[in-house]
Amino acid sequence: MDLKQLDYFVHVAEHRSFSKAALVLDIAQSALSRQVRALEIELRETLLLRNGRGVVLTEAGQRLFAHSVGILQRVQLARDEMAATRDEPLGRITVGLPPTIGRQLTMPLIDHFQRRMPQARLAIVEGLSTHITEWITSGRVDLGLLYNPEAQPALEIAPVLEEPLCLVQRLEPGDAVARGPVPLAQLAAARLVLPERAHVIRRLLDTQAMLAGLTLDIAWEVSSVASIIDLVCARYGQAVLTASAVAASGRADELLVRPITAPSLSSVLCLAASSRQRSTPLIRLTRHLLEELARGLPQAAAAQSLPG
Repeated sequence: MDLKQLDYFVHVAEHRSFSKAALVLDIAQSALSRQVRALEIELRETLLLRNGRGVVLTEAGQRLFAHSVGILQRVQLARDEMAATRDEPLGRITVGLPPTIGRQLTMPLIDHFQRRMPQARLAIVEGLSTHITEWITSGRVDLGLLYNPEAQPALEIAPVLEEPLCLVQRLEPGDAVARGPVPLAQLAAARLVLPERAHVIRRLLDTQAMLAGLTLDIAWEVSSVASIIDLVCARYGQAVLTASAVAASGRADELLVRPITAPSLSSVLCLAASSRQRSTPLIRLTRHLLEELARGLPQAAAAQSLPG
């Protein structure tokens, strides 16, 4: 085995297609097939099975894929650490973003990254905060923005931005006079469209409602924030979100956003990295860039930037 063969095999497995992998690698499909076949012959195992839709991993292929990803990551880390001695932002970095943040930050992040670190490569993945936490601890992601993460030894966490949670309603005629804060107790009278229980906002709201002795009327549970906003606009219910999530939807002019009080609820956006990860110029510069862009997110007037 050599690194090129493992890299080619991983690309085919990830894209589930020889033709797509060949395009990404910018090599002939026949050359790619020969390299993967040589790997199978050397290991005396069938790694990939072709079907009408592309290729799938065999059991042996799944085992090799897990090893190959780890090997290639360690090789890249070694290269990055050698480059770090020259104090240059080189190598590849993967950043995890929650979906609502991803809609706002992906383009400016790529734009600034390209101009400030032209010799480095950036990958962006999206997922819920719980998923990004797992990806950071497993090494799949280098840096991530998380909402309200729980403290754990495997993570270094720095708060970046605090936003109040708001009741989000469809804007109706005459609502201009009702833009003030809304007490938490009033949510008991509202039909709510909320994320599932694993979502950080839902967990926070459930906890506060329990402490206040409130029973919430949860009409619909929907994972996608964009879909929640669509449902609010269509009069299926009201939601509890941050002002930046509403701003990112592009439908803010259809909605009434009122901070929740008595007690006030807030969501804290944090920058997280593995506590076991060695810092490099690329990681440090990307961290500063993420903090800078996150603090510029659209937010409610009551939101506060936190020291990083």
